[in-house]
Amino acid sequence: MRRIAAVAAVATLLVSALGAAPASATERKGQSFRQVGYFTQWGIYGRAFPVKKLDTSGAAARLTHLNYAFGNVSPDGKCYVDGAAPEGDSWADYQRTVPAEESVDGVGDNWGEPLNGNFGQLQKLKVKHPKLKVLISLGGWSWSTHFSDASLTDASRKTFVSSCIDLYLKGNLPNPDGSAGGPGTLKGVFDGIDLDWEWPGSPGDVDTVYRPEDKQNFTKLVAEFRKQLDAYGKGQRKHFELTAFVPANPTAIDAGFEVPKVMKNLDFATVQGYDFHGTWETTANQQSALRIPAGAPGPSFSIENTIKAWRDRGAPRDKLVVGIPYYGHGWTGVTGGRNGLFGTATGGAAPATFEAGSEDYKVLKTKIGTDGYQVYRDLRAGTAWLYNGTTFWNYDDPAVLLQKALWIRSERLGGAMVWSLDGDDDNATLTKTLHLGLWTP
Repeated sequence: MRRIAAVAAVATLLVSALGAAPASATERKGQSFRQVGYFTQWGIYGRAFPVKKLDTSGAAARLTHLNYAFGNVSPDGKCYVDGAAPEGDSWADYQRTVPAEESVDGVGDNWGEPLNGNFGQLQKLKVKHPKLKVLISLGGWSWSTHFSDASLTDASRKTFVSSCIDLYLKGNLPNPDGSAGGPGTLKGVFDGIDLDWEWPGSPGDVDTVYRPEDKQNFTKLVAEFRKQLDAYGKGQRKHFELTAFVPANPTAIDAGFEVPKVMKNLDFATVQGYDFHGTWETTANQQSALRIPAGAPGPSFSIENTIKAWRDRGAPRDKLVVGIPYYGHGWTGVTGGRNGLFGTATGGAAPATFEAGSEDYKVLKTKIGTDGYQVYRDLRAGTAWLYNGTTFWNYDDPAVLLQKALWIRSERLGGAMVWSLDGDDDNATLTKTLHLGLWTP
């Protein structure tokens, strides 16, 4: 217990010290580490997480890349921004008039300006942080529905890619009511495209289309994106980045990815390093362990094994960016196990703020010392959890993140990615911890 407390204390002290450390790109001799964070379109609502918080918390100064989640793919295979829920939120994206108190530069939006909402705030954020790369992430779990159709033929791929460049890079936003939007209004905000197709060749959300030929078609889609991005970038004298979010499960890797061919045309890939276990199972388990804990029941996953699976299939280590969660999974009615770990849950998903069984780090950290919750760790496995004799929450705290960051360095990987930035606290404690582990003066 003394050793565990010492690890946590050291991590806390180091994060505090980071406040005075330079917030530069995470570099070391011969190696640059990317620090990627997802900003969610909907975080401005219940989570009260506007773009401004990226600046005031210090997160933006530590990130190399910011991924905006998400852009949608239409039934006819094009990138589009739509105002009809649940297929889009153009109000949040670029129509909402952001008040002065939520604005990055302290100046509120006016109705009728060409770019308001989150996109307008990202534009302002880039003025303050010119080295920050902002990418539009296409798809996600809910909006990967039509990726397979858009990738099906040479003609459909060309149309799809062209529409994405036209909308997000050339910046030709719709202007349906004569207010925000219009030709070129978004130009310069996004520096590239992130493909979040979940998953080529494998089942995803209930309505997501998938086919066996997705594996080859994804390779062709990535090549088409690279071709058109390079052609457009040549005229702009700029390199537009192309990235992808890829799965942890070796079965999904083999079903959907021709790894060497795909990686050749990607700047990097962010690898799913979480959701290894969750409340769809009845055993309280880890969701993002660095290594599989001793005594784990049945088949399991770990970051170490996931990265090995990608490396074994030909992925360059410096293009693999490790995904890290800013949230935890929780079960209730948990008995047995090792202080709850691997215990049997009879009560199902634990109550939470927005969705039962899933809670942000900023909330979970406040549970420590209340209602009987204690922190438990498996230092060898690189995982932590909360347990009060009944309810179990797995989560990543500063000590775990520091361990993961140092492992990423030791393996000479491409960096770290987090889902999602609104799960951190107002001081960006987790983001600063990652920066600490990856940054070298």
